[in-house]
Amino acid sequence: MKILSTNISSKKGTIKKPVDEIIINELGVENDAHSGNWHRQVSMLGVESIEKFSKEAKRKINYGEFAENITTEGLVLYKSHILDRFKIGNVELELTQIGKECHGTSCAIFNEVGNCVMPKEGIFCRVIKGGTIKAGDEMFYYPKIFKAHIITLSDRASRGEYADRSGPRITENLEAHFNKTGRQFEAVNTLISDDAEQLTSLVSYSLQDGIDIIFTTGGTGIGQRDITVDVLKPLFDKEIPGIMDFIRMKYGVEKPNALISRSVAGIIGNTFVFALPGSVKAVDEYCTEILKVLDHLFLMMYGIDAH
Repeated sequence: MKILSTNISSKKGTIKKPVDEIIINELGVENDAHSGNWHRQVSMLGVESIEKFSKEAKRKINYGEFAENITTEGLVLYKSHILDRFKIGNVELELTQIGKECHGTSCAIFNEVGNCVMPKEGIFCRVIKGGTIKAGDEMFYYPKIFKAHIITLSDRASRGEYADRSGPRITENLEAHFNKTGRQFEAVNTLISDDAEQLTSLVSYSLQDGIDIIFTTGGTGIGQRDITVDVLKPLFDKEIPGIMDFIRMKYGVEKPNALISRSVAGIIGNTFVFALPGSVKAVDEYCTEILKVLDHLFLMMYGIDAH
């Protein structure tokens, strides 16, 4: 993958002109109208998209005509995912948006070219690390790999009295979710007794290892050995009570015993933590609701406005 052109414009909504090189700073492309303290600091468009549109328009489209800062070759950019990263020399960019709103005839690009491919196939990034980019530079693509640690707490299962089924079921649910969205995903499963010290140690290890999501299963009841919530809750930087309250109420309408669960959700650093009950049925019920909002939670965590 390589860079074919670097382009700049002094006004938004206008065609960009190729330049010998662009300087990337903490706000985006130096001297470009779109630089600033927001999530769309650098725009990119693949020549693959430009050539496809050129055939439809029956004319040559020049680099920068769709207002992209960087014209690339070798990767279908719009098939990548938010939070994926690109490295070009010393520069590192993080994908924050795919496509954008088309302003139609109020846009100079639309009026001059007759249409615009950026709303569908252009991508936008924010700067992780700055530097200089020029045509001919090599580009490397690093998909975001979501990492999960699933911890089952059960005295009996840890003694081998029965097999852990709820932990592997969480992994299955997560795999299905990430496969559906085309994301890369890795999971580690750990089975321990209902032991506060072990759980604290595993959480600490997960945070150090850059784990994105911690799921626990078991220990959310009111028994003497149900310590999961008591260990996790003081560690939270922020609690997310709504999702667990909703799940308890939704399933508690028909099964009042579900209301007894002390399940919690929260954030420690940049890691989401969900404490689920210990049954396979409960795991499925909780995952059904949590996975509906998981992608949005990550966007919020990383400060990406997707409204």
